[in-house]
Amino acid sequence: MNLNETAVGIIIHLIVPLIGLGLYIKLLHSMKEKEIEQPPSKELFILFATYGGLLLIILTTLFWAWSGMASLGFFYLLLGAPIVMGIIATSLHIKKELSKYHYWAYKATIWYFAIGPLTLITIFLIATYFEK
Repeated sequence: MNLNETAVGIIIHLIVPLIGLGLYIKLLHSMKEKEIEQPPSKELFILFATYGGLLLIILTTLFWAWSGMASLGFFYLLLGAPIVMGIIATSLHIKKELSKYHYWAYKATIWYFAIGPLTLITIFLIATYFEK
């Protein structure tokens, strides 16, 4: 493994998740400063993890080598995430009027049902194309 491959691996699997975690923490502080009633902290964490996982799968497909962990992430995004997002969407549907954070978290869960499958299908097509 050369230096470029190592750098790409560190960026994809360390830097990108740390940036996502930093953005999540910044969002939590913003909700705390604005004294949001019943902040959707857990829901937003799952949203960040799911969309972050989708980003990691995209970056892995395009710039890194596929692995067993990538396969596990892919199957979560394919089979588990729609169920989890459905549960979150149901719980946020009632609370979406509380704040813009609740509203946008609700919208993000709904959008996953379009973004997730389209992205996963595209990843599959890209992977099979480059396999040839």
